[in-house]
Amino acid sequence: MFEFGRDLRKLFEKARESDDLGWLELIGADLVAAEAQALAIDGGRVSCARPFDAWMRASALWREHARRTGRRASLDQAAAAASDAARHTATADQTAAVAIESGEIHLLRFDLFGGPEKLTAALGDVQSSTGERPVTRSAAAALHARLTARRARLSGEPAAMLDAAALLDAALHGAKALPPTIGDDLRLDRAALGLEAGVKRRDGRLLDQAGRDLRTLVESASPDYRPLTRARALALAGAGLMALARLARNEAATAQGQALFAAAADQFTPDHSPLDWVSVQLVQADRETPLARLIEAEALTREPGLVLGALARERRLGAEAALAEAMGDVEGLTGLEAIVRRGLAESAGAQPLEWAADQIGMAHLALAKARLTATGPRAVGLMLAEAMETAREWGAPALVQRAALLQVRAATVRDEG
Repeated sequence: MFEFGRDLRKLFEKARESDDLGWLELIGADLVAAEAQALAIDGGRVSCARPFDAWMRASALWREHARRTGRRASLDQAAAAASDAARHTATADQTAAVAIESGEIHLLRFDLFGGPEKLTAALGDVQSSTGERPVTRSAAAALHARLTARRARLSGEPAAMLDAAALLDAALHGAKALPPTIGDDLRLDRAALGLEAGVKRRDGRLLDQAGRDLRTLVESASPDYRPLTRARALALAGAGLMALARLARNEAATAQGQALFAAAADQFTPDHSPLDWVSVQLVQADRETPLARLIEAEALTREPGLVLGALARERRLGAEAALAEAMGDVEGLTGLEAIVRRGLAESAGAQPLEWAADQIGMAHLALAKARLTATGPRAVGLMLAEAMETAREWGAPALVQRAALLQVRAATVRDEG
């Protein structure tokens, strides 16, 4: 995309003067962390002319690194930098900016690790924001709308989703003076909300709006300058198209969805943005993702408690169960069960989402064994019910959906038995 060395230094120098962090999409996760560390060092120097700006930028970069990698340590670094910025505020708008940044960190913690209480903490930050400038109030409104959308998707209530969509509309209207990255996040959130609500309600208007948002993002996000935004929009479009294809049982739409996933994956390598790469792999249908790729996805999401890590773990166990079943390997299934059961005993629920993933994995193995041995699956209903309850409590709807899908398969196995 560009030459390193002198051109990279010029890019950093120019970017330091801009509020738009879209340039970060051009560099890998390791370079984002290095630049965040450099800014933190600058902010801590006695000679620093603008410590508030340096600390705020360091917080934003550490947050971006966490978004790409799922590292708790990076989120902690972001929170520490925001706290340091708070010590250098001189105006009401700077104080409000720190509160908004703190809310963004809480929101990202929820996205990465679940826990609805993090959304409550973020809302508290937004409500404490009392900026005077219109741009500050617009930034607070944008964050409030995104938080409301998260809560609405957790509730699953149609009225709440429509209210959240209206807030996102208003926030987008007021975001014209804000950095483009904020508008991009609002559009992605509105598209995700519209796709989910549109599929549930069979609402063509919501689906059309989601399609327009994603088209705008794909057309405006050049692969040479905004590869991650483009990839996120393509992946979300693929997920929406696949959901509609399943409803309509349309093979052509399924193929188009797979093509969108492939286009999204082509925008970056796993080391550039590991979590984006993993999310593209996991959003595809089970049989479309090879076991080797799922093993790689799990290796990239080892941070304890990571939502994507739990999803990768469950998908890998499901793929191993399917492979053993296809080979008629009852002994192999028994061995896998022993490994998962031992892991459950050793962890003793230390990471609730990983525990839920293992419960779903055990259900995969039990159902595969039941089909091979023509016996009824044992305790599968309880495994899945407990996994779903835990996933709901921690705000991980994707894991809930995986368990629900397996419940349907379990019912089929019982009926056949």
